[in-house]
Amino acid sequence: MTSWEIKGRELVNCTCEYGCNCQFNALPDKGHCHAVAGIEIDEGHHGETALDGLQIAAIFKWPGAIHEGNGEAIAFVDENATDRQRDALLRIMTGQDTDPFATMFAVYASTVTKMNEPVFTKIDLDLDIDGRRGRIFVKDYIETVGEPIRNKVTGADSRAQIVLPNGFEYAVAEIGSASSTTSGPVQVNMKDSYGQFARLHLNNHGVVRA
Repeated sequence: MTSWEIKGRELVNCTCEYGCNCQFNALPDKGHCHAVAGIEIDEGHHGETALDGLQIAAIFKWPGAIHEGNGEAIAFVDENATDRQRDALLRIMTGQDTDPFATMFAVYASTVTKMNEPVFTKIDLDLDIDGRRGRIFVKDYIETVGEPIRNKVTGADSRAQIVLPNGFEYAVAEIGSASSTTSGPVQVNMKDSYGQFARLHLNNHGVVRA
């Protein structure tokens, strides 16, 4: 196993309502799970290969609950990545060089039966974790916009967090609202559903906790 570690920020949008039942070991409220994710790696490495400043994204589509499998996915890797960096990022994203089920990458990869060919392209990410605002844009593939949840009466920003002391993705996530449309082989469409804004610190053993 090649040692790796990344620190970064993410925006995830899925079809569930704002709480996302998956975070509480429950079934998806729509009966299926569609999701879009974008990650900015602020610091990272895979073995001797530096990953600082690179971006990745993905689209997922499961016909039922994630653990039931039969998912389809497509991965996007920063066009600025070298061949070594591309290989490193794809190994991380597909759960390789990782303890079994230790990260969300490994968990999701184990439930995907159709993995489309990866796309190496420009990924535009704008991520404000504390402000619960963000955007994922991959030309011809992804348009995701995230914003704070709004109070239904006053329109004021509403703040909520999910804390997972033993989670496989993050320790704390800020919860917002997000909408996505995608094109290409994996097509999903979500409007004002669960938006997850989180700081990530992961390695091949799972979430790194202070």
